[in-house]
Amino acid sequence: MDAPPGATASQVPIDVREGTWLNVDVSPRGDELVFDLLGDVYALPIAGGEARPLTSGASWDMQPRYSPDGKSIAFTSDRGGGDNLWVMNRDGSDPKPVTQEKFRLLNSPAWSPDGQFLVGRKHFTGRRSLGAGEVWMYHRAGGEGVKLTERANDQKDLGEPAFSPDGRYVYFSQDVTPGKSFEYDKDPNKEIYAIQRLDLETKEVEPFVTGPGGSIRPTPSPDGKQLAFVRRVRAKSVLYVADVASGAERPLYDGLDRDMQETWAIHGVSPVMAWTPDNKSLVFWAGGTLHRIEVATKKVTPIPFHVKGTRTVFQTVRSTRAVAPDRFDVKMLRWMQVSPDGRRVVYQALGRLYVKDLPSGTPRRLTRQNEHLEFHPSFSRDGRSIVYTTWDDDRLGAVRVVAATGGEGRVVTAQPGYFVEPVLSPDGKSVVYRATGDGYLMPGTWSRETGLFAVPSAGGGVARKLTRDGQQPHFGAKSDRVYFLRVESKEVEDVRTLQSIELDGGNERTHLKSAGAVEMRVSPDDQWVAFREDFNAYVTPFVRGSKEAQVGPGTKAMPVTQVSRDAGEYLHWSGDGARLSLNWALGPKLYTRALKDAFTFLDGSPKTLPPPSAEGVDVSFTSKSDVPEGTLALVGGRIVTMKGDEVLEQGVVVVKGNRIIAVGPVGK
Repeated sequence: MDAPPGATASQVPIDVREGTWLNVDVSPRGDELVFDLLGDVYALPIAGGEARPLTSGASWDMQPRYSPDGKSIAFTSDRGGGDNLWVMNRDGSDPKPVTQEKFRLLNSPAWSPDGQFLVGRKHFTGRRSLGAGEVWMYHRAGGEGVKLTERANDQKDLGEPAFSPDGRYVYFSQDVTPGKSFEYDKDPNKEIYAIQRLDLETKEVEPFVTGPGGSIRPTPSPDGKQLAFVRRVRAKSVLYVADVASGAERPLYDGLDRDMQETWAIHGVSPVMAWTPDNKSLVFWAGGTLHRIEVATKKVTPIPFHVKGTRTVFQTVRSTRAVAPDRFDVKMLRWMQVSPDGRRVVYQALGRLYVKDLPSGTPRRLTRQNEHLEFHPSFSRDGRSIVYTTWDDDRLGAVRVVAATGGEGRVVTAQPGYFVEPVLSPDGKSVVYRATGDGYLMPGTWSRETGLFAVPSAGGGVARKLTRDGQQPHFGAKSDRVYFLRVESKEVEDVRTLQSIELDGGNERTHLKSAGAVEMRVSPDDQWVAFREDFNAYVTPFVRGSKEAQVGPGTKAMPVTQVSRDAGEYLHWSGDGARLSLNWALGPKLYTRALKDAFTFLDGSPKTLPPPSAEGVDVSFTSKSDVPEGTLALVGGRIVTMKGDEVLEQGVVVVKGNRIIAVGPVGK
């Protein structure tokens, strides 16, 4: 982190007596403070004065905490490439990582009373929002650590751990609002966060400080008799102290900066504060500066600091781009699908379907209409037809089938609706699709019946409901059974299963389970399964008959091969037999991996497998920009020209097409 490759560094001087969101701790002897500012850690006499840097460089160091013996300082740093817990000597020398996570990153260190362990907040992300935390404990010498708390789900946060002085409890703050989804309109004057207490002997968690305004940043006093915390009172974040034995609470100071209860607070809902060793005072940050408050009298004393030094700044990576080009590259290609013979690809771009001969043909429109939008194309097994869905804000959607050579699509659904993911059966006689509902952003009409449906591909037939829930319907070798992905929402993580059902809606079966697959596709011969998890594409043999068959990148029951290097979506198969291949898309590029190149035990496979596919075929095109015509004059407004202090009170801006051609005062 201190020397990014290819970056040009320069030094920027700083000379400040204030800072933002400073985390502060008091030494065990009470003679010194340690705090963070702009990514570096500083030591400061308890009364204030000139701050002494303990860390420096481009890495971001924060949240320093003295060890109980005062000889070491734990802190959070990204100097290893991502946030982890580190420990250094009190003078800043010999920094060493305690944790070395590369994905589930850590912050907010706190020492155990014996100085042998650290607790920290470990960050977990799901498929929506910024994730949630768990409290983990690590020996100061390192290791993979042990989990102390279980996150309720992937969207309600938890963090700010702190040991009780006797070592029996760990306090932490937790989002306790109802439901599993993060909400943007939470009321802080009710209760968003509560302080919880984990009993390390019984492993039980109990609410410890609750009530209106929430409670965050639990900070036990050195004797364990008091607990400082922060609570929202109307529009103010207020410093409180509670008696641990009785639960009596009283406010101390209402001048704190706004806490972060309404938003995500990955590094803490409020800055770290600390008690003095005599249990009489608290040291905290507010209004840009450090303060000391006597708990008994509420007397506040400023702790001035001065930081003078430099910061390493790296030159921003820049590239030249035309502001308003006449043409642009179409890069967002959706639902890319290769024909069974591998000679063509169909995809959606700019609201329409396009077909391109592989590898170097010219993309062309599949249909000739401009009355509705087109989505979700899929080739028939013989490659002669393409099924897709449409949308119109007034007439809603339909499922249509069109010849792969192009033309007018014929409607196969009798009623309008919200349709996605259509697929033709191998014999071409049936179309299975998913009907969704809305009623929120779009009209709620024709959305009562949702789920997977089958309808004759010739049109005019009655849609037959197969199952109420399920997605990504597709066929294997036979036309009488359709596979689909079912997602059951649980508190912590979803349960994902590959299932199948007959076209008459009976004999439903579960085939595979997965903790994280967002796509699963059975091959046309029923012998293989492709799945996508953590953005990448994988292939494994399709095992039938097992009651608990699991698929995932790390499963050991069957061979699993990662075929994509960076990411991939819209997994689908093409070819058959020895020519069977898996295809996927990433932006404007199509990627293909022959099955024989995914495993060494197949006929024709190489002795050494090639690495995951890194080079794709760009199948996109350029399009004319939607440039307005004519000339427009905006007259009489105030114009801030950015020429020094120049402001035109009565100005005119002349725009031709998509370019400003003149700016000046009215009349010139």
